[in-house]
Amino acid sequence: MKAIAAFISVFLFGFTAFGQYDPEKVNKKAAALYEKAMARAQEDDFKGGIKLLEEAVKIDPGFADGFLSIAGMFGEQKAYDSAIFYYQKAKNIDSIYFKDYNLPFSINIAGKGDFEKAIGAITDFLSIPNLNEKSIKAGEFRKRSYQFGIDYPKGKNLEQYLFKPINMGDSINSAVSEYYPTLTLDSKEFIFTRRVKNFNEDFYGSKLLPDGKWSKAQPLEGNINTALNEGAQNISQDGQWLIFTGCNLPDGLGSCDLYISYQTNEGWSTPENLGYIVNTEFWESAPSLSPDKRDLYFASRRPGGYGGSDIYICHRLPNGRFSEPENLGSTINTSGDESCPFIHADNQTLYYTSNGHLGYGGDDLFFSKKGPKGSWSSPTNLGYPINTIENEGSLVIAADGKTAYYASDRSDSHGNLDLYTFELRSDIRPSRTLWIKGKVYDKKTGKGLPSAVELTELSGKEISSKVQTDENGNYLITLPIGKDYAFNVNRKGYLFYSANFPMSQKSPDSTYNVDIPLQPIELNASIVLKNIFFDSKMFELKTESTTELDNVVQLLKDNPTLKIEISGHTDNIGKADDNLQLSEKRAQSVVKYLALKGIAPERLSSKGYGATLPVAPNTTEEGRSQNRRTELKILSR
Repeated sequence: MKAIAAFISVFLFGFTAFGQYDPEKVNKKAAALYEKAMARAQEDDFKGGIKLLEEAVKIDPGFADGFLSIAGMFGEQKAYDSAIFYYQKAKNIDSIYFKDYNLPFSINIAGKGDFEKAIGAITDFLSIPNLNEKSIKAGEFRKRSYQFGIDYPKGKNLEQYLFKPINMGDSINSAVSEYYPTLTLDSKEFIFTRRVKNFNEDFYGSKLLPDGKWSKAQPLEGNINTALNEGAQNISQDGQWLIFTGCNLPDGLGSCDLYISYQTNEGWSTPENLGYIVNTEFWESAPSLSPDKRDLYFASRRPGGYGGSDIYICHRLPNGRFSEPENLGSTINTSGDESCPFIHADNQTLYYTSNGHLGYGGDDLFFSKKGPKGSWSSPTNLGYPINTIENEGSLVIAADGKTAYYASDRSDSHGNLDLYTFELRSDIRPSRTLWIKGKVYDKKTGKGLPSAVELTELSGKEISSKVQTDENGNYLITLPIGKDYAFNVNRKGYLFYSANFPMSQKSPDSTYNVDIPLQPIELNASIVLKNIFFDSKMFELKTESTTELDNVVQLLKDNPTLKIEISGHTDNIGKADDNLQLSEKRAQSVVKYLALKGIAPERLSSKGYGATLPVAPNTTEEGRSQNRRTELKILSR
């Protein structure tokens, strides 16, 4: 029975000591109404139960159990103000009898965010003599949670933050439950799960209209929705993949598995099980793809974890399949349950739910930051009122880093769970990003080329992202602001592409275009090696040149019959003879490096041209910079 009147038998040891209230002396008519109200509560008809109880306490204003049960039913509906009001009524009748109810009283007070008062109530509860072990454990757990609520704001400037979730309206929400939102990088396509006919879960989608409103949500086109349950989905940032959870499907390996569907001209393709490497006979759910689609985060109850449900990661292999899952470790996972991972477009900030880290009492939302070596920072609780004493669910955040979406059953819900949006507090936002889009294409024909685009931070020289283009060579990716990047593309039959792009001063939340032409491997084809570096007037290779040089080595190993010329070029500053000698020595330094890496000397030649072959005017520093270059030319195939 859900009514609070049953609370004593569940949590307390022994009988309550009466003060002025005696349950045996309750008016019989009021008692009869109470029994009818309890029957309503058994059917989850709390509104009907409250109405009957309100009649009962009118008949007998000293009916403490009547007030307590009204409070309990309001508490079940999260109507904390009303619950507290009626608990207080019961306490005024008999404070001794009420002591047993200080636990649910404290929970409703904490539900309003008044953790100081909640501590007082739970302390009164724990002072009751002869409490059983279960009651003590429940009380002490709540006391720790309330103390966390008191301590969390200390040292934080939270006064200016107004948590005001906005219902996404009847274009998105309906009389049934909507939950698990996900959206594309440009925030123009919104997909969510809707519970249809109270048992079947299907995917619905909506488009952002020119006026800033959402179109009427419709079932996703294609073969993705079935009469069975599909839910807990995540759309890739480019809108091409949808990975989701399917439970008890015919081809399932366990209770719930991860599936993938692809966007096609006919809509979403028939889902494919991700297979036994990702899925097990146990429970896998709540997928989240990294913005470059290289990493897949998800929750699983497989053996070998730290608790009931842990968060894992798989990496996409060169063959397109995902690697064996890796547990994210004890910084993220606990002996409790972690779930609902969401990796933001910055590819660094992971949001997820946990009941194992200290919080407000249920499943709270946390975030952790991924460091340069892949380690995770200690989890940060998102704080009240984003987190409450209830269980929080999935949260997704748009690429702008501040617009958040989540499901809730707030007072203005259209029915059950609705989807809401709110602005995330500044101190718990992910890194701001900028968006890069472009096309990889054949330099001669202009035809798009499906390719992998690697992006490397110039400061760290580590690959920070690797994105696969679509079949037409188009790509879209987000990058954290404040950094400069090298773009690299290797494709069979073409000279590799490598270029630096200074993005550190670019504006966040903006889109930049980087098209990438690939030069086919053919006689006399040439490319500029843009990441070969020398100090001024010197010919010794700088260590920053290693990545580019190794790309040349790989090109020659992949094409064992190629013969190339490495040429050096300078601007026109200084004496022509000096420039010629410098360019020759620089070209020779590159050839020497390649030979040391195992390339046969007869396949390599070098030549210095000094300032005789400029590619830009030498009248500006920008032009002179372009003329100071190292080139690779195909001599024979």
